[in-house]
Amino acid sequence: MFLCVFLSLGFAAAAHAAAPAEVGDVRLWSGPEGTRLVLDLSAPVRHEVFSLENPDRIVVDLQNTQLAMRKAMPDGQGPVRSVRSGPQDGGGLRIVLDLASRQSVKSFMVAPEGAAGHRLVVEMPPVAAAAAASTAPQPPLGQQVLTAGAAAMSQVASSAPPVKSIAATAKGRDLVIAIDAGHGGQDPGAIGRGGTREKEVNLAIARRLAKAIDAEEGMRAVLTRDGDYFISLRGRIRKAREAGADMFISVHADAVLDRNVSGSSVYVLSLRGASDEASRWLAERENAADLMGGVSLDDKNDVLASVLLDVTQKEAVSNSVEAADAVLTSLRRVGHVHGSRVRHAGFVVLKSPDIPSMLVETAFISNAGDERKLRDAAYQQRVAEAIHAGVRGFFYDKPPPGTKLAAIVAARRGGATPAQTLAER
Repeated sequence: MFLCVFLSLGFAAAAHAAAPAEVGDVRLWSGPEGTRLVLDLSAPVRHEVFSLENPDRIVVDLQNTQLAMRKAMPDGQGPVRSVRSGPQDGGGLRIVLDLASRQSVKSFMVAPEGAAGHRLVVEMPPVAAAAAASTAPQPPLGQQVLTAGAAAMSQVASSAPPVKSIAATAKGRDLVIAIDAGHGGQDPGAIGRGGTREKEVNLAIARRLAKAIDAEEGMRAVLTRDGDYFISLRGRIRKAREAGADMFISVHADAVLDRNVSGSSVYVLSLRGASDEASRWLAERENAADLMGGVSLDDKNDVLASVLLDVTQKEAVSNSVEAADAVLTSLRRVGHVHGSRVRHAGFVVLKSPDIPSMLVETAFISNAGDERKLRDAAYQQRVAEAIHAGVRGFFYDKPPPGTKLAAIVAARRGGATPAQTLAER
């Protein structure tokens, strides 16, 4: 009898082990950082990925795997013309990516984390990535802002519009403001009850903010994304650094559990953890955005994965707080502000050690009233103008040496040089 029970248990275990894994979803994204195919799996699988020619295509073979019933393949994007699938002998599944041209490819499994389960990620890097990086003419310039900030700290003051005749003769580089529209691509961000998707609102406001900054003498905006595609959290910071950004502004319209919460908020990096539980919860939610693209925040050992919060970063945070306070003050003129002061949290996108950074929650999409406002173009414009006004006030009060804006401010103050102006304070 014991032998029968043992054999029965053994057969049951073998049957369970042989149960095929299931592909629950297939997502394809293509953007400046390359092309990524993500397969959501019910269990880890053995797989093989290889390329074929004439015609060019990438083949993904999954052992002991089946496709969820009625699951359609995504439409082609970027270099991928189409995606198709079919069963293989022995209970396997083959997915084929038909290509417009030959691509290099790599793949890796991602273990479950949070609400996400097992994932297989197939990546094709951008062909022009290395060339684009090598053509960047300017070194990182965020440190120059920190130098100016170390020389003097003062309250944010508004300034009158720059005089065109002064701006026309002013010399120096433009200030670079990196504007980051949160989420994108397969990561929609928060979704309101009315169906409003955060990624779309973020991009609309970011574009309006960029337009306002580009209209400002001595300033230039750089968007981390200007379309509906996914960029990793570290990729956003990398783009800002490659552009020589003097400031980084991440635009969001997030959600919280309490649907009664409304209004705007501004966050900077916390060196000692989040300032309160709500901030910590929100930061953890935003940091999980990378998981939507099949990327673990701990999978690379670069500077942003192991950054040490040294004196340079503390100085960057100090500048961030001052600029964020100016933005928060400006947002009060637009509508309700959630909280009386700038908040601190551990958002990954704020962890650049050399660029003053802030994250602006323009409103809460989880609140019905805020969701309606976020869909309104006039409100989007008012929010963008408020952020611009705060940033403008901060830099007019303490323009970085060597910038065109410093020359404009010096001329308006009676011809004094930026160094003289700072020394007089």
